[in-house]
Amino acid sequence: MSLTSEVSSMVKEIIRTLGESNETLVTAESITAGGLSAAITSVEGSSQIFLGAIVAYQDHVKTDVLGIDETIIATHTVYSQEVAVAMAQAVRLKFGATWAIATTGVAGPGPSDGIPSGTVWVAIDGPVTQSLELSLAGGRESVRNATVATAIGTFTRILRERARQVAAGPRTGR
Repeated sequence: MSLTSEVSSMVKEIIRTLGESNETLVTAESITAGGLSAAITSVEGSSQIFLGAIVAYQDHVKTDVLGIDETIIATHTVYSQEVAVAMAQAVRLKFGATWAIATTGVAGPGPSDGIPSGTVWVAIDGPVTQSLELSLAGGRESVRNATVATAIGTFTRILRERARQVAAGPRTGR
C-alpha cells in the first residue's frame, strides 16, 4: 500500500506520541487484511510501538484465535460494530498492548450477508474506546484504502484530544 503524505504524517505522529508515552499498538484486521499494519509499519520507528497483528479474515479465526463469541457473530454478523469492538478488545488483551485498532466490513463487489459493499466498522480500544461506521463507495481497493486512512485518522484524532485534555489538566469546581 502506498501511503498518501497526509496518512504518512499521521502515522509518524502516532509513532511519536505513543513512543513518548511508552504505549503500544496492535491491530486485528478483517476487511483490510493486513493493510493497516502494513501502513503503520511502513514508517520508520514503528517497531518502537507496534507489537503485531492478527488478520482474522475468516470467521473461524475470529472465534478460534481472537476468542470472539460465536453468538455475537450469529446475532450481528461479522460486519458489525459488536464484532469490531470485540476484535479490538481481544487483540489488545492477547498482546498486552495499550491500544488496538480493528477493522471489519464488506469490500465488495456486491453485498455479503445482506450488508452492502462499502459498509465498514472501525473500532479502537485502549485508554479511550471508540467505534465508527463507514459507508464507502468504490471498488474493493478503494474501500480498503479508505478504511486504512480513516482508521489512522481517527486514532490520530483520539491521541490529539487525549493530549489536549492532559495539557488542560484537571478541572476544578467553584
